[in-house]
Amino acid sequence: MITDTRRTNLAPPLEETRYEEELARGLLAADEEAFAAIYRRWGSLVHTMATRLLGDTYEAEDVTQQVFIGAWRGRAGFRPERGPLGAWLVGITRRKIVDALAARTRRLTLIDSAAHETDPDPGHADTAPDRVLDRVLLVDALSRLPRPQREVLCMAFYEDLTQAQIAERTGLPLGTVKSHARRGLHRLRAVIEQSAAPGPGA
Repeated sequence: MITDTRRTNLAPPLEETRYEEELARGLLAADEEAFAAIYRRWGSLVHTMATRLLGDTYEAEDVTQQVFIGAWRGRAGFRPERGPLGAWLVGITRRKIVDALAARTRRLTLIDSAAHETDPDPGHADTAPDRVLDRVLLVDALSRLPRPQREVLCMAFYEDLTQAQIAERTGLPLGTVKSHARRGLHRLRAVIEQSAAPGPGA
């Protein structure tokens, strides 16, 4: 059991080291109280790193959650002899940030490809602009959704993943994935209908 004591930057280094070692032992023993103390101790650092590199508070919050979920689930992979707990968490944070940046790049690529898509079949030249417009409307509508809902729907639409597979990949509970999908589809439908509606002068 971890004693919840207030730590300051003025604490002696030796005491800090012992405290971190105690937290590390608690993590390896699946001690939830120790894990809560770990979050209190390093959560702000993780969030600050993510915010600075991503430039998006909401994405940073999501990355912070993913880091600590990953740390808890992957606690068996922590090796104290390879370095302190804080350094291990920073390593996980960097990987999650890279993943978030890669996901952002994929979304931008998708938007770019939709904007430049053309139909190679001359027989469908008249319908090609409508098809491109439909894709642009879809991508634009997705981009307006909250990030969790957008990512769930993108994995379902473009990677053809089931909700169970999405839950496994993201680490989210299946019920949360279903909720994101349901709310996302509802908002997506509303945005598309609003975007496709003719203007007053149409």
